[in-house]
Amino acid sequence: MDKNFYSIFKTFFKVGTMLLGGGYVILPLLTSELVEKKKWITSEELCEYYALGAALPGIIAANTAIFTGRKLLGTQGAVAAVTGMVLPAYLAIIMLAYLFSAIVNIPAIQYIFWGVGIGVIVLLFLAVKEMWTNAVNDKFSLVIYSVALIAALSGKIPLPIIIITSLVVGIFWQKYEDRKNVRKDCE
Repeated sequence: MDKNFYSIFKTFFKVGTMLLGGGYVILPLLTSELVEKKKWITSEELCEYYALGAALPGIIAANTAIFTGRKLLGTQGAVAAVTGMVLPAYLAIIMLAYLFSAIVNIPAIQYIFWGVGIGVIVLLFLAVKEMWTNAVNDKFSLVIYSVALIAALSGKIPLPIIIITSLVVGIFWQKYEDRKNVRKDCE
């Protein structure tokens, strides 16, 4: 079958349209289209491109499309493949955004979002409760927690600084406790 810009775009657009569930379901779809139906590449080549795409940062499906398209038609093939792969998702997002903006002011939808918001607050409360019972189990961890909470609520100290400082203090405290316990054992 002819490997031109349009046919590559069309093939990857078809795969991108069927791609629900993320990059991990792309391999059987691409195998069906590129290896079995069109015989453009071998199964081994596709697996190599998939492995490379999964190893690199970014979207697995887009990365795999770039490698495969480049093999088929060079830079033009890579552009056609990645455009065809991501365009269906882009169009779906635009459509959903339009629908969302059209229904967001309906009172029933606002009640649904209010209920979801309450559910999120409950889940956050349960997560904090679980972390509290597992993390704050002595006076030292209570002091660190209290100081970190006050610093975070003040808004004057960046959160990464609070986290890193708490981590460093905790490490030094643990080393101090370990040395103290070793001395007790030696006596």
